[in-house]
Amino acid sequence: MPQTLEHLPNGLTLRQDDRFFKLGQDSVLLSAFARPRRNARVLDLGCGTGALALLVYRPDLKITGLELQEGALDLFRQSIADNGVDMTALHGDLRQIRALLPHGSMDYVICNPPYFDRNAGKSAPSPEKRTARQDASCTAEDIAVASSFVLHTGGKAAFVFRPERLWTLLEALSRVRLVPKRLRFVHQNILAAPSAVLVECRKGGSAEGLMVEPPLLVESEEYNRIYGK
Repeated sequence: MPQTLEHLPNGLTLRQDDRFFKLGQDSVLLSAFARPRRNARVLDLGCGTGALALLVYRPDLKITGLELQEGALDLFRQSIADNGVDMTALHGDLRQIRALLPHGSMDYVICNPPYFDRNAGKSAPSPEKRTARQDASCTAEDIAVASSFVLHTGGKAAFVFRPERLWTLLEALSRVRLVPKRLRFVHQNILAAPSAVLVECRKGGSAEGLMVEPPLLVESEEYNRIYGK
């Protein structure tokens, strides 16, 4: 399968091919929303070809990408080599997280999970893309459980999801002591309904103190800055 090279806003490059979903807006916006502390151990759950992990890269971070599909992981490993960055590409099923990573070993989790219920609408055109798009291989509950397991108390996780399924995500997070602390909706413009929602949560602590941030507008200078325009 012919590969293409995508230049990311932070100056790194990403290898892609048509078997897998290519770099999209949601990963770029989630990378700008996420706030891992200095020297944090970061896990990208279901990292695919590594777009999100590469977008959040900083030299001080210790980043691991976990991915089920070997083909996607091979592309991620090639991108790591291309960029000369220090990251770990780990093969495995996040539903088996206990066999893959130690409990409480991460400070921050990032995840651009499958948005759609496996029974919802038209399926993706290939098995690889169905895995990335629909929740047959991992549900919001699976994502929440894996995130909570690897995070220590006080650790944080950031997700991008569909607004119409937000309660599905929040309910799953609440079952495993992941408390939403920041919420931001993405809109095309001020008159449009939101097309995505960004959520950051903290493991443990009070349910008080949720901050709903101003909407992120696609038609804005902020959006252009995120893309390095």
